[in-house]
Amino acid sequence: MTLVQLEYIVAVDTYKSFVKAAESCFVTQPTLSMQIQKLEELLNVKIFDRSKQPISATAIGAQLIKQARVVLQESEKMRELIANTQNTLYGELRLGIIPTIAPYLLPELIAAMRQQFPELQLSIWEYTTDDIVEHLHTGTIDCGLLATPLSHPNLKEIPLYYEPFVAYVSERSTLYNHEKIKASDLDQEVLWLLTEGHCMRSQVLHICGAKQGHNASSLQYQTGSVETLIRMVDVNGGATLLPLLALDSLSPVQLQKAKHFPQPEPVREISLVTSQNFVKERMLAALQECIKCILPDSLHGNKKKSIVRI
Repeated sequence: MTLVQLEYIVAVDTYKSFVKAAESCFVTQPTLSMQIQKLEELLNVKIFDRSKQPISATAIGAQLIKQARVVLQESEKMRELIANTQNTLYGELRLGIIPTIAPYLLPELIAAMRQQFPELQLSIWEYTTDDIVEHLHTGTIDCGLLATPLSHPNLKEIPLYYEPFVAYVSERSTLYNHEKIKASDLDQEVLWLLTEGHCMRSQVLHICGAKQGHNASSLQYQTGSVETLIRMVDVNGGATLLPLLALDSLSPVQLQKAKHFPQPEPVREISLVTSQNFVKERMLAALQECIKCILPDSLHGNKKKSIVRI
């Protein structure tokens, strides 16, 4: 039995496909299948039920895969111990990030990580919160950067900063000339929202005390892009809510449409999230430090205020 064989069965369990598992492991499908068959012969059990589509583990196979994940995580600890003694930071850190953070943090974060830790490979995917949680549970990513709290017992949350929400209103709105507005002021506005599955959608609805059909018009539009919401308000009127970091991408004319809330302003908690048995602690610390270094001064020392739950 080898670690490679364990990696292969975990990959098949994750992707529910021998072809996709082989691609993720950078081997041919026959090679992966042969190694899994050898492991089954060695253990004298069938790990996967190949008659089902998608591929699924047998009862005993599910138990073996669960243990294989533990073994692979423990082997990663050994690599981390060696890296600690050599005072080096190399290897791969796999990060999932939600789309309402990625455009405003990633460009500077990638540049900072490349400059400070050139031997560290950072692999990044944009996912919704639910997808990040699923990938953390299956081990296909190491950590997530997303809005919290999640309250998942098997996940560890490391709060990084608290980001205020800002209203963005059309110049045709009666709120346009207000310096600050209250959430209740948005009751009469058409509210542009992200599509279902994005945590910021539920946060916005929570702030506005709105339901899914809030001021519904004849048009139902679904988007996963904050930039599209901004454009919708610019062209079609109405309002939306933006995270504070999104203001950096606005023009001077657009900034006139951004309206802050009075204190205590609603904020979202942004955290790094890992599984409880996460082992790449030095990589995570490096990522955490780089994120804090690129945050604007307005978010440094930003204390917990009125956190909007997901």
